[in-house]
Amino acid sequence: MARGKADTDSNAATGVAASVIDQPIVSEMRQSYIDYAMTVITARALPDVRDGLKPVHRRILYAMKELGLLPGAKFRKSALVVGDVLGKYHPHGDIAVYDSMTKMAQEFSYRYPLVLGQGNFGSIDGDSPAAMRYTEAKISRIAEALITDLEKETVEWNPNYDATRDEPRVLPAALPNLLLNGTLGIAVGMATNIPPHNLREVAAAAVHLIDNPDATTDDLLQFVKGPDFPLGGVAFNQTDIKHAYGSGKGPVVVRGEAEIVDDLPAGRQAGRREGSCIIITSIPYRVNKSELIARIADLVQEKKLEGIRDLRDESTSDIRIVVEMKGTAHPQAVLNNLYKHTELESTFHYNMLALVDGVPEMLSLSGMLEHFVAHRQEVVKRRTEFDLRQAQAREHILLGLSKALDHIDEVIAVIKKAADVPAASLALQKKFGFSVLQAAAILEMRLSKLAGLERKKIEDELAEVQALITTLKEILSSAKKILTVVKRELEELAEKYGDDRRTRIVKGGVQNISTEDLVPDEDSMLVLTQGGYVKRTNPSEYKKQKRGGVGVVDIATKEEDIVTHFLVTSAHSDLLFFTTFGKAYQLKMYEIPEGKRATKGKSIMNFLPLSPDEAVTSVLAVPKGAALDASSVVFVTEQGAAKRVAAKSFAGVRRSGIIAINLKKGDTLVSASLAGEADTVSIVTAKGQSIRFEAEDVREMGRTAGGVRGMSVKKGDRVVSAEVIPVLPGGRQAREEQSLLVVMSKGYGKRTKLSEYKVQGRGGSGIKTAAVTPKTGEVIGARVVSGDLKEEELVVVSKKGQVIRCAVAEIPSLGRATQGVRVMKLYPGDSIASMVAL
Repeated sequence: MARGKADTDSNAATGVAASVIDQPIVSEMRQSYIDYAMTVITARALPDVRDGLKPVHRRILYAMKELGLLPGAKFRKSALVVGDVLGKYHPHGDIAVYDSMTKMAQEFSYRYPLVLGQGNFGSIDGDSPAAMRYTEAKISRIAEALITDLEKETVEWNPNYDATRDEPRVLPAALPNLLLNGTLGIAVGMATNIPPHNLREVAAAAVHLIDNPDATTDDLLQFVKGPDFPLGGVAFNQTDIKHAYGSGKGPVVVRGEAEIVDDLPAGRQAGRREGSCIIITSIPYRVNKSELIARIADLVQEKKLEGIRDLRDESTSDIRIVVEMKGTAHPQAVLNNLYKHTELESTFHYNMLALVDGVPEMLSLSGMLEHFVAHRQEVVKRRTEFDLRQAQAREHILLGLSKALDHIDEVIAVIKKAADVPAASLALQKKFGFSVLQAAAILEMRLSKLAGLERKKIEDELAEVQALITTLKEILSSAKKILTVVKRELEELAEKYGDDRRTRIVKGGVQNISTEDLVPDEDSMLVLTQGGYVKRTNPSEYKKQKRGGVGVVDIATKEEDIVTHFLVTSAHSDLLFFTTFGKAYQLKMYEIPEGKRATKGKSIMNFLPLSPDEAVTSVLAVPKGAALDASSVVFVTEQGAAKRVAAKSFAGVRRSGIIAINLKKGDTLVSASLAGEADTVSIVTAKGQSIRFEAEDVREMGRTAGGVRGMSVKKGDRVVSAEVIPVLPGGRQAREEQSLLVVMSKGYGKRTKLSEYKVQGRGGSGIKTAAVTPKTGEVIGARVVSGDLKEEELVVVSKKGQVIRCAVAEIPSLGRATQGVRVMKLYPGDSIASMVAL
């Protein structure tokens, strides 16, 4: 207040009146910020719904028109345009104006560029434009349609920032530019984000709206299919698109176009994956190409994206990014990873906010077109009125000239008698009734007009002008006729400048990319040891060998550890783990980390919440999409108990596990298999006994039941294998042609026809399936193999980690009571731990 008083005293001393306003700072800051916010909203960040332009873009186009930089003119320096805009209309930074102008010339930013640029105007890689002193520009042909008729009093005008000249409040805009090129703007407390569209589609929708004023957004969407981005791409889900255009807000998923090709050099073996690559030919709107490529490279370096051998940018005038893959890569999984982890898939969030009479308003598609049509209706009306005034003024002059020519001798006499021009004008007005304008035109008329042809020209022009006046009055007589003109001009411009759609619209929604989509759906081998180490391995790690070989090392087990489970299934399969406690746990195959043949693997405790004294005794693979409603799970325990539970009881097992079977004290689970009603169950014991009975002999029970007797197991013996034998398409005979493959601990094995194992009732002690001797060792496992052995293979793993893979056909078919032949040659002190038939 002291300073205010001093200022007052000083002003009073100089004779200047002054006053101090006592204003709370909170109120002042609030009001000042509101004023600032409204200025940003209405005069900077948001476009006008009528011409789709923000003030800076409108001023650039108007300044270029004033400079004569029309499509047919020569290019002029961009600095000239920027300086003209700054000095006359837009008192802001030159960088802001130049950046706006360069974007209007970029074909990757604007669907229909409004400026033609000559020089470096930037690139999709994020390269900055050259300095404005190096580039040149002029208005594009389609932008000319936005400024046509500006001089015909078609729009309102405002004084510029220093009131030295006027500028248009809005452009006549013969095309709905807001939809054609879209916009992006961030104001204070609000923002706008409108995608570009196809001219032909938008024009057709506007025409339909003119013909059907009650048309809704749903009606217009039969013409406007969706966004049409400059670089193409794919937009998904008509439901999302419909919602976005109906409400003005909403997300639409957009992807770049990518194709998996097998670009093999000549001479390479067909079918191999070497040379497979992903070709990216378009990227989503506003995505920086070089940043996208850098992101892919970073993911590869960080080991988050595997299977990529090379990455190249082969783009010229079109986009072409080549992602070359390794021979072991799965192309679709790599592409899914690109969609999930990069901007190759992005979401465009519609926010169709624009200024309507200076007020921000959220608009639907129909709302935008309604405002555009109303604007064009007003422009055409004002233009027609202007043309009518001009035509009537010209008619007035021509009528005067025509009358003067009819009385030319008298006119000349009056002019000769006059002392000067004003006197001659008054004399003509008095004698012939001419107006001031007509008299002036007569006085300025040349003697050449007295020639016959010149007189004819005046008469013809008068007839044309009068016909034009009639036409213009007819247009103004009806709002419907004005709309007919709007419709005709819109159709003509769409025919002249329209082009084909670039962005492909997919009716359905894009699938959410899950972890499963990022994993190749290929067969994998699961290896689980007695010590609880598990890994997933590619089957190609094991080369086929002749039976009797030594095998290769599979897993780096500890000396006291042995392999207990070995199965092959798809990476997308569900794995049901059954434990000594009779509980079931579930994992996806791909959730188990992949390892090489000789790696140790990870502890199963990292994936399943097992108790310290709980161990996995059986693993069941449920392939993706398997129908479980008609299936059941058959359980067999070490003491010969059997139980059947509906398979759907194990769909979606919780992480903490569920009870699968209520075990007796001292009993453990040996096997769990999917079975149908007509399947049979085969049980084999360590001492070489076997039983086979119908699966439906075991009634279906609940998960917590204990089961019934499946096989009477003698003291000292135990069940080592139990398997469900499904019905084959060929019926009973085809099933009996299968064989039971038995492998013993000392490396011996054999096959025996299933026809030698009669189907009997459950609960019996069974029949002999192998001659168990000290030479062969006890039976460690049995598997049913098909009658056609062309493709089947056997993989056997020893307790010390040796593995052999051989054709099942090499193992001879022998009788039930035989010892078999050597399948694998074991080192001293080693024995077979597990086996699996592929």
